[in-house]
Amino acid sequence: MTEAEGKTPLDERILAEHTDDLDEELEHYFNDEGDDRFARLLEDMPASIQNEDAASRLHYFRELFRLQGELVKLQDWVVDKKLKVVVLFEGRDAAGKGGAIKRITQRLNPRVCRVAALPAPTTREQTQWYFQRYTQHLPAGGEIVLFDRSWYNRAGVERVMGFCTEDEVEEFFRSVPEFERMLVRSGIILLKYWFSITDDEQHFRFQMRIDDPIKQWKLSPMDLESRRRWEQYTLAKQEMLTRTNIPEAPWWVVEAVDKKRARLNCIHHLLSQIDYREVEHPVILLPERERHPDYVRAAIPDDMFVPELY
Repeated sequence: MTEAEGKTPLDERILAEHTDDLDEELEHYFNDEGDDRFARLLEDMPASIQNEDAASRLHYFRELFRLQGELVKLQDWVVDKKLKVVVLFEGRDAAGKGGAIKRITQRLNPRVCRVAALPAPTTREQTQWYFQRYTQHLPAGGEIVLFDRSWYNRAGVERVMGFCTEDEVEEFFRSVPEFERMLVRSGIILLKYWFSITDDEQHFRFQMRIDDPIKQWKLSPMDLESRRRWEQYTLAKQEMLTRTNIPEAPWWVVEAVDKKRARLNCIHHLLSQIDYREVEHPVILLPERERHPDYVRAAIPDDMFVPELY
């Protein structure tokens, strides 16, 4: 029996997960001009890592970098036209929302595209109008805001975990369509994505986090409790999607069991929702550095330097 024949389906999934981690690191290193280097790198990888067709991995990187290039064009268009864009990312714990957000922001200007990931509300915020703590993060002209979870916490985690009453949930369902219509009427482009994974896939991803010390920080007691209440979250999700899917701001469901496909599909869809054009920029010329005969660079004391251990 060969090594490949001895692998169980679980072994293959674990290996694929580790390969995805490796690819994530490579994403930071290569750019869209590095196709040849990618091809050489994938050819040199050991067979154990090439359990998937290397060509499909190369296709993923090429598409990701191409789409990220389009995101840069979208960013320039948003700035040039002073657009206001809000994108909501919702889904179960470990559904891949953070991974998609990371790929969207990876090559964008953080002063234009920022992430709003709000912590649990403070005692003071709990007494405010429910949407108040979210409105302060809405964009001005020329900005994109990605909400890593949003006001839909009320219809999901808050409801399932008992952090609000059913009357408060009902009021949310009455209010949120009008709230979102107001945002759209004010000129905000509002996109809402739900990342969908299976029961089995969430169990697998949670177990991978438990087994990996580097990823254990991603698991909170709330995450573990959400796993136990899978069915309650399903019912809450179904009602949320049904009652808040409005023409002005519809829900878009991203099939997210395959992380890489989910990222590409989400970014491609996001780009398709905004009619952007490439903005012409003036040619950039690097000015000559000024040099003065009396310029002297002062010495820095040795004890101020970081020790060079590597």
